[in-house]
Amino acid sequence: MKTASVKKLATAAILCALAVVGSVFVTFPFLGSMCAPVQHMVNILCAVFLGPWYGVGAAFASSLLRNALGVGSLMAFPGSMCGALLCGLAYHQFKNLPVTLAAEIVGTALIGGLAAYPVAVQLMGQTPATLYAYIVPFFISTAVGSALAGVLVFALQKSGAMRAMRSALEH
Repeated sequence: MKTASVKKLATAAILCALAVVGSVFVTFPFLGSMCAPVQHMVNILCAVFLGPWYGVGAAFASSLLRNALGVGSLMAFPGSMCGALLCGLAYHQFKNLPVTLAAEIVGTALIGGLAAYPVAVQLMGQTPATLYAYIVPFFISTAVGSALAGVLVFALQKSGAMRAMRSALEH
């Protein structure tokens, strides 16, 4: 049991590092938000391999590191963490990749986009035009990341590597 937890923690740390490094190389501004699609890909990989709580932890840690390194903003917290939680819960419940991808998009774009408004106003001193200001940029970021994750997870399932990776994490 302890070995499985250590493996999952180490995997979460590697995926967190991937999100941070990915945000250095694959980030683009869009309507006042920095889009980081690799973070959303990592959220889905965490959901599929580790579960919702490791996913939220990895999302929090990568958001913290991205901010500390100056490659992210405070908007990274609500977007990535809401998406990680919702897609992790969806995969845990349904074990269905399309449902998980949709949950990441809804969690990040809709819930995270709405949660970003008070962060922008209260913590960043910004005055977005509307409560819905961050939904579209968060949607763009998460749609790209979800598409990347969908292709990757589908390929892992088809090749049989997914089963082997899950087995290695559980033993």
